[in-house]
Amino acid sequence: MSSPAPIRLRRMTQADLPQVEALDRLSFRTPWPPSSFAYELRPDASSICLVAESTDAAAQKQIIGNVVIWLAADEAQVATLAVALEHRGRGVARALLASALLEAWQLGARKSVLEVRVSNEAALHLYYGMGYKPVGLRAGYYEDTHEDALLLTLEEIQPEALQKLLKPAESGF
Repeated sequence: MSSPAPIRLRRMTQADLPQVEALDRLSFRTPWPPSSFAYELRPDASSICLVAESTDAAAQKQIIGNVVIWLAADEAQVATLAVALEHRGRGVARALLASALLEAWQLGARKSVLEVRVSNEAALHLYYGMGYKPVGLRAGYYEDTHEDALLLTLEEIQPEALQKLLKPAESGF
């Protein structure tokens, strides 16, 4: 049995959009509208867009995860975070989020917020493990099922703690 391919984190590019959009469609019941990721890559956008990339046995680079964070004043709002099903549970989401939050901190963000489906146990486990706390409930937030969303806040982005979550090989941007 071979070891898993190394994973590299880097900035999202226009060339990544077909794979990022396909991953989004596979990951969410309500994916982002077409061209939304391209909008986030505009030079004037206040967004941090990262991907996790793996190289398969045929030396093909494959996007296996992505994160988009919106910056507003001193706040980093996690807009989306997705990891391909076959790569979940391996720390990819944690590495993506830690990297994006580190960059947000360098750009002046000091706290972070996000909404998550109340039924998304894997995401809740990730966010709670990174220090997010529930601060509210958005009733009927998701249009597809009218499911509630928990509003989570990370009151203080701690760069030292985030650095510890990253392996040196994963900071390839």
